[in-house]
Amino acid sequence: MKPSRAALPVVVLLLAISTRSCPIVKWQPQPTPTVQPAPKIESGPLRAVKGQLVDASGQVVHLTGINWFGMETGFFAPEGLDVRNWQSMLNQMVQAGFNTIRLPFSSQFLDDPTSLPQHINYQLNPDLKGLHGLSLLDRIVAGARQRGLKIILDRHRPTANGQTALWYTDQVPESRWIADWVMLARHYRGNDTVIGADLSAEPHGPASWGSGDPKTDWRLAAGRAGDAILKVNPDWLIIVEGIEQYAGGLYWWGGNLQGAGEYPVRLSRPDKLVYSAHDYGPEVYPQGWFSAHNFPQNLVSIWEKHWAYLQLSGTAPVLIGEFGARAVDKGVEGVWFHSLMAFMKLHGFSYTYWSWNPDSADTGGILNSDWTTLDQAKLSILSGYQAPLLDKPKIKIPPPTVTRRHGKGTIPPKSR
Repeated sequence: MKPSRAALPVVVLLLAISTRSCPIVKWQPQPTPTVQPAPKIESGPLRAVKGQLVDASGQVVHLTGINWFGMETGFFAPEGLDVRNWQSMLNQMVQAGFNTIRLPFSSQFLDDPTSLPQHINYQLNPDLKGLHGLSLLDRIVAGARQRGLKIILDRHRPTANGQTALWYTDQVPESRWIADWVMLARHYRGNDTVIGADLSAEPHGPASWGSGDPKTDWRLAAGRAGDAILKVNPDWLIIVEGIEQYAGGLYWWGGNLQGAGEYPVRLSRPDKLVYSAHDYGPEVYPQGWFSAHNFPQNLVSIWEKHWAYLQLSGTAPVLIGEFGARAVDKGVEGVWFHSLMAFMKLHGFSYTYWSWNPDSADTGGILNSDWTTLDQAKLSILSGYQAPLLDKPKIKIPPPTVTRRHGKGTIPPKSR
């Protein structure tokens, strides 16, 4: 979620907004008809139709989910399992109103048997003992399936060491990246809990769009990987994030989809293409538009320019794969957050909030630092736009029973 460090000039003094409650910004966008989803049972493979996601019956569906990170790090497991039972967290996600989990992982996570999970309390999670890599992922997918949750897999980084500007490195070449996706797509074929592949998180720096350079053109690489996936699993959505800079313009890492209009991703199954953008507020980086004289009225045009136009024009759905904030009810950050939520709801954008984990250095999480209680200020805003589960739970979801964290805990802030 890191921003461009060569972003637009920033005025140090942000707008002085100090109200405790930020009203939803009123604007007059181009009206876009949307169909309200109804609760569904066994929605089947999803596809794109005129900028919307629909299920097998043709009903519009919205993904309103949460990111649960950790498998992409040296923990090689979703975080929080040293203090919580994993199934209790899935129950709590359903109770909080989410219908999808975006699970970041690294290629290194799939290395067997070298990438062993860390920070799992096996007294709290006895059924995870001995599981790692794909077997651990299988267990989480099975738990999600029981609860009617959908899962998006996100290849977040090549190794646990950190994110990279491009989708490949000398250590993890493009061939390995594609082979991992093909393996996962084949492995989960026929399992409608896993609905798609977020191909690579936050291309930035030298990543280009439409340049034609096979070493940097992310649009071409996404097409290569997407078609390889669809060849073995035609049910999956192929989720393609933006880049950082296009035609001299800079935006958030993974958030700049300006080039997709002129240079669209080409897939053998066009109805499986979903674009994805990341968008953040000034607490992550004080981009120039946050201190502009016409803030927050300028936000809509900024979003439309960089990513929203694709869905608003009916070209393809756009998933807001990452967004989040600490101060959701005050200051410039709060105004931005309320405005984005209102915009997404108005036009039916799907999203996965960053993050479930409370230890995200930039945004905090839906969980408080005790890894038990929910941040009600954040959840109250998100609950204004949450869609129902796409599948009926196969088990009864009980009230959560958890072990509370004592003291300051041991899980460090996320390193991005």
